[in-house]
Amino acid sequence: MPKKTPPVCSYEGSDYQESFWEKGNRAYEDAVEGIALKRLLPPSGKWMLELGAGAGRNTPRYSGFDHVVLLDYSTTQLAQAQMRLGISPHYRYVAADIYHLPFVDGLFDAATMIRTLHHMTDALAALNQVEHVLQTNSTFILEFANKRNLKSVARYLLGRQKWNPFALEQVEFEELNFDFHPKTIRKWLKGLDFKIQKSLPVSHFRMGWLKRHIPLNLLVGLDSLLQWSGNWSQYTPSVFVKSLLTNQKPNAKLGTFFKCPNCGSVELEEKIDLVICMGCQKKYPIVNGIYDFRIG
Repeated sequence: MPKKTPPVCSYEGSDYQESFWEKGNRAYEDAVEGIALKRLLPPSGKWMLELGAGAGRNTPRYSGFDHVVLLDYSTTQLAQAQMRLGISPHYRYVAADIYHLPFVDGLFDAATMIRTLHHMTDALAALNQVEHVLQTNSTFILEFANKRNLKSVARYLLGRQKWNPFALEQVEFEELNFDFHPKTIRKWLKGLDFKIQKSLPVSHFRMGWLKRHIPLNLLVGLDSLLQWSGNWSQYTPSVFVKSLLTNQKPNAKLGTFFKCPNCGSVELEEKIDLVICMGCQKKYPIVNGIYDFRIG
């Protein structure tokens, strides 16, 4: 049986996509994150796993992949993504927590985790789950909230912030909201046999005053140029890391896809409105095309 799930930050019932992204003056952040993804993504692939997909803001950016699995803990966020993207063999919508991914090992040839790790109480355990479901030589693009950003450094040096942005441990600045040190992220990834290929600092100008007074195209253009400094300078609030999984392991067996997040069995029977685990007999509903594998 799996260990107890750490606390999960749920966006169930939230209007996050509308309130934060569409009405929250986040056009700059969305644009520069899109540039980073375009630079890091493989041109094509078969199965992409989008961890923390939310309402599908980034999903259209994975158009080079044959199939995209949108995974989020919130079924309401996935329903919003479904309304945006539609029901299609190209997409699968899966509700689950990242600590217990409901997929067989070695299934995906790429994965992204954008604006999600910062909600992970046990971030290393979450990354370990991602490693399991990826194939050898697959691409993993991780975005993390950087504690060593210029704003936090200035606040610390001026005595306006207690926590040290240069310390390697993560900091919980709000409940279930964590910042990480770049060195710690690199250590974790390398320990899981990910070979880091490129790092891009993103959102250099994430300040309300700048976004209100400087044209969007200018800010995006400057950020795009500064992203190339990522291999030697990472002082932005957001950092994107592209890595390649180097450990040798077999790919998922043909015809297998889901595994039971409760007991680990790959013997599952899918019916019209639910999936039944033959190992522990647990039943997972399928509601309006959304697979619900949450076990918490």
